[in-house]
Amino acid sequence: MQLIPNYKSFDPSVLSRKNFLSMTSKYVAAGAIASALSGKPENASAQESPASIPEGVEDPIVLEQWKSKYDQDTGPVPTPLPPDRRIGYAVVGLGHLSLEQILPALSSCKKSKLTALVSGSPDKMKKVAAQYGVKPANCYSYQTYDQLKNNKEVDVIYIVLPNSMHKEFTVRGAAAGKHILCEKPMAVSQQECREMIAACKKANVKLMVAYRIQYQPHNRTLRDILKKGEFGNAKFVDASNCQSSANPEHWRHKKALAGGGALPDIGLYCLNTTRFVLGEEPTEVFAYQYSTPGDPLFKEVEELMSWQMKFPSGIIASCSTHYHVHESRYYRVLCEKGWLHMDKAYAYKGQQLSTARAEGMQELHQQIGLAEKDQFALEMDHFSGCIIENKPPYTPGEEGLQDQILMEAIYQSAKEGKPVKIAASTEIPRGPEPKS
Repeated sequence: MQLIPNYKSFDPSVLSRKNFLSMTSKYVAAGAIASALSGKPENASAQESPASIPEGVEDPIVLEQWKSKYDQDTGPVPTPLPPDRRIGYAVVGLGHLSLEQILPALSSCKKSKLTALVSGSPDKMKKVAAQYGVKPANCYSYQTYDQLKNNKEVDVIYIVLPNSMHKEFTVRGAAAGKHILCEKPMAVSQQECREMIAACKKANVKLMVAYRIQYQPHNRTLRDILKKGEFGNAKFVDASNCQSSANPEHWRHKKALAGGGALPDIGLYCLNTTRFVLGEEPTEVFAYQYSTPGDPLFKEVEELMSWQMKFPSGIIASCSTHYHVHESRYYRVLCEKGWLHMDKAYAYKGQQLSTARAEGMQELHQQIGLAEKDQFALEMDHFSGCIIENKPPYTPGEEGLQDQILMEAIYQSAKEGKPVKIAASTEIPRGPEPKS
């Protein structure tokens, strides 16, 4: 029914109050007046885009396609589990990594949720608990930590403490019947790593080391490109992870807490990522270590570690890490037919993957753009999926043990000034590949 002729070209500014009231009484349909003034047809209604809605809660809703094939696909829509089906995490330690990365990441997880906190600072924990909605009853001190065994809301303990404390809290957490996610480095010695693995096996709980790089899309893509052989065989790896520190009182500069300096903290990323992308284990290492004399930052731990690793295929990896230079994090894999380069390789975000290879008279350069993903959310959701499906994690305790064996060999080489052979390692019992 058309109440106002030519309503699409009607100018409401010409209405006086008297004329408006007259119109209102003449046309009783108030909704029609609103429709006329808005310029919308009377029968207009809100519409949802067509979608395919599967029954399974983990199967994504498939929305109507609207982009062309020439633009980057956004991928499937998120499929978070209902809150009551997500795995509950107790985060132990509220330092930089927990407050700046892990707790925010838990808010965006699909299979994981924050349910408890453990801290040595009651005031800090009270504030954080209020911010993230953690009940006071689910807040623990290091002394009451073992009481987590009585908390059915906690499935996983995520240990984010100084390196030398990892073993104690892993063993105690396993005894409480909780699965363990432990930050890297796993511990400060091979023996501690083995004790952690044994404690979790005895308690029949899962143990995973938080090697976030192995779950990050750019690094996984580079590894997959290498596997396809498009660039020929890999021949050489150049890897470096450096940053600047300033506080000699921080635990990272205390050997009793950190176990070492630049190598176990950030150099470990070069070591572990190189092993990951190559899919090989080193057979020999040769290293050089240095600290500036008299610098209070490096009274107890090393400032610089530079080392090479030899692999069975003949690949040589040259790695370096430094605690007192401007931030630089990259690696490049040199192959027969080209190279692959990852900038900001070990950072929390901002990875940039580029490649180059010869094509006749041309050298083709490519930037591979991938959607940014929260690395901490990816690794936690992987572990949660392993618990839900009762599968071993992709980066188990044995992965952390292997890195510790290699780091001890690197320190030995630097001390003795000669190469150190690496004993053949047993196969690491990895779980299934993380889902893309």
